[in-house]
Amino acid sequence: MEREWVVEESVAVGAGPRAVYAAVADLRRMREWSPEVFATWIRGRAVKAGTKFVGFNRLGWRVWFTTCEVTVAVPGEAFAFRVSSFGLPVALWGYRIEAVGGGDGDGDGDGARTRLTEYWEDLRRGNRGAGLVSLLGKVFTGVPAEERAAVNRAGMRATLDRIKAGVERG
Repeated sequence: MEREWVVEESVAVGAGPRAVYAAVADLRRMREWSPEVFATWIRGRAVKAGTKFVGFNRLGWRVWFTTCEVTVAVPGEAFAFRVSSFGLPVALWGYRIEAVGGGDGDGDGDGARTRLTEYWEDLRRGNRGAGLVSLLGKVFTGVPAEERAAVNRAGMRATLDRIKAGVERG
């Protein structure tokens, strides 16, 4: 089977785009959504393009951290960040937010629906550090680089289900 370099999953959320964006862009809540993230440390209060943060992750008994930088922060539309480890590129994670109808026309009223798409792109290719960061990933996470897409796909489904439930609950 050929290695997957890009994965994406989507869910329909019974809320408007602004509410969905607020959930995914609140990095302090990432531990509520993600099955791997257990903490975040964020530089500064406002989360915007250029904000740096550290994600602390766990998979089974393994624990590791990654350094991240927000690359896109457009309220109601998109949120994304780049992940690196020891200065080497690892991945790009992001969310696309799209109103899909319902409500009072502004996308945030009663009956609003939003398509939330989470995506991941493996950046461990085509650069000098790709082999090293792939090896570090296997050592720290226990997941070989070629299996990371499948692990992330399952994690994304769980993340999206948790975001949907949290946002719809209010």
